Amino acid sequence: MAGDGVRREAVTAFAGADSGHGLPDLRQVERRLDRLSALAEGMHAEHGRVLGDLADVRDFLVLAPSARDTLEELATALFGQILDEVEANLTHAVREILGQDRVVATRREVKSNRLQIHFEIHNQGDGEQVEDIMSGQGGSVCNILSVGLRLIALSQLQPETHRPFLVLDEQDCWIRPALIPGFMKLIGEIADRLELQLLVISHHPLDLFADVAGRIYELRPDRERGASIRRVK
Repeated sequence: MAGDGVRREAVTAFAGADSGHGLPDLRQVERRLDRLSALAEGMHAEHGRVLGDLADVRDFLVLAPSARDTLEELATALFGQILDEVEANLTHAVREILGQDRVVATRREVKSNRLQIHFEIHNQGDGEQVEDIMSGQGGSVCNILSVGLRLIALSQLQPETHRPFLVLDEQDCWIRPALIPGFMKLIGEIADRLELQLLVISHHPLDLFADVAGRIYELRPDRERGASIRRVK
């Protein structure tokens, strides 16, 4: 491309001589030569830069597969440490509320280059006896794990961009009334530790929350207003 520019300049320069106007001024030719030389140097430098970028891209493509595998291994290991802590916390919650020797465990597997997590409940710490989370203890286990995972997720959010507020709508629906005070006590302690404001909606009797809730409001159907609200505590 630089050569074509030189030839065009040369043709232009000598066209004046052929047209009867005499030879072009030497200084004018020198200025043109300087411009063409600068253009050629710039294009040569650009060509070298492009070749260097191309070499970097080729080197990256060679390393990309191994780098991806290494990053996946590191991410799996790091997330595995987090899951170990999650398992321990949820196991403590299940044992504290149900008063039974159960262990929360996770089964981890990679499918389509993605880490998939499956939660399980092992009875009496025996890995051979796996209990269905959805139906275990009449659904109580599902209630406990659901609330626990929500609290863990909220604890990882940035307080600058997220309001520390959690609504639990009938998250105690499958828990036996006798277990409600212990369930709410543990949730309240965790919320205080995380500095979360907690709103719990429940159909259980109000006296089950009397010792653990900061405020209690009772909602009753009202034919005229739809519902009436009364502060109990």
